[in-house]
Amino acid sequence: SGMPLSGGQRALIRESWQRLSGSPVQHGLVLFTRLFDLDPDLLPLFQYNCKQFASPQECLSAPEFLDHIRKVMLVIDAAVSHLENLACLEEYLCNLGKKHQAVGVKVESFSTVGESLLYMLEKCLGAAFSPEVQEAWSKLYNAVVKAMQRGWETLPEGD
Repeated sequence: SGMPLSGGQRALIRESWQRLSGSPVQHGLVLFTRLFDLDPDLLPLFQYNCKQFASPQECLSAPEFLDHIRKVMLVIDAAVSHLENLACLEEYLCNLGKKHQAVGVKVESFSTVGESLLYMLEKCLGAAFSPEVQEAWSKLYNAVVKAMQRGWETLPEGD
């Protein structure tokens, strides 16, 4: 969806994100717990000092992984802060895509991350998670992933 977000959609995103902003790591844990439930094969991508985690639980309690969660929540926060002008994040998101490609993440996995994000929002917002809120977040998430996707498409020699 190349359509920019409407004013109403931006307001819904800001308002719902505001409700989560007090405890980003806690909410990020909900997102990643869901992600590993949906796709356990993503677990081996998270290795620190070449050490593989034996279980999602072990991964979700590792300090390095909690740092990753913080970073993910900051990226979403940046997107929410720049809803009027997501284009200014293009370069940053493209580089973020490259970093994910470098550690072996496949573009397709981001649709599962999107599902996990919506699941987290639904869990955290409860009744406030309306179809309109879901639609607005899906649109934002797709725009973010589209920008990151350019990191996979840019070949090293074209750098």
